[in-house]
Amino acid sequence: MQLSRPIVMSIGGIDPCGGAGLFADIKTFEQHKVYGLAVPTAITLQTEESFHVIRWENQEAILQAIEVMCTHYRVEAVKIGIVENLKSLFQIVTTIRRFHTGAKIIVDPVIRSSTGFPFWEKEAGQELLCEIFKKIDLLTPNCQELVQLENEPDTRKAAKKIADYCNVLLKGGHNPDEPGVDYLFTRNSVSRLLPISGLVFPKHGSGCVLASSITANLAIGYELTNAVRNAKKYTESFLVTNPSLLGYHA
Repeated sequence: MQLSRPIVMSIGGIDPCGGAGLFADIKTFEQHKVYGLAVPTAITLQTEESFHVIRWENQEAILQAIEVMCTHYRVEAVKIGIVENLKSLFQIVTTIRRFHTGAKIIVDPVIRSSTGFPFWEKEAGQELLCEIFKKIDLLTPNCQELVQLENEPDTRKAAKKIADYCNVLLKGGHNPDEPGVDYLFTRNSVSRLLPISGLVFPKHGSGCVLASSITANLAIGYELTNAVRNAKKYTESFLVTNPSLLGYHA
């Protein structure tokens, strides 16, 4: 089956308040006029202000769902959010590559929620991380996530190391020195992406929105730098919709 719109897939958690995870991704996909598939990795109980509990889905069920979706649909791009651990992430990206070698894979490394709840276990080492990086197209960490991934306090140095394997978008939303300034690292270049608006409101799920917007833009056919620029513009429009922690997609 092939729809007239590009088909994309989100793999991540269910957030009942709708601000983050699969619901946020599907809302973003619709606004970009791509058709979104969704595979849940976890069911959470959270609001925009507090995180209560998470129930992880069975890994075999996750992989089976990915296999069915990738067999039935031509998936152009995939966004991956929360997963239980790096071993799970490795199996997920390997399964996607088995069915769609050319699909763009964007990993938003949600190591902890915006309310502080930790997701990833810490048992996996750098060797497995490198194998994952080789299989994906873009990693979208914020400063804290990048430091945790590489155990390197210099975030630009850490991003350059990872860029030997995959592209890295270092998000500036949590950077006190350059708030809102993102850096896109490829193997051979670094692009500094300035915010459009100086006044934005913090939003629950803003990282999900940015990553899923990039995913949609890549599926539509934009090359990476323009896809990131378009997504940054879309995310900023989401951030200014109202002063609360839940944004509107419009």
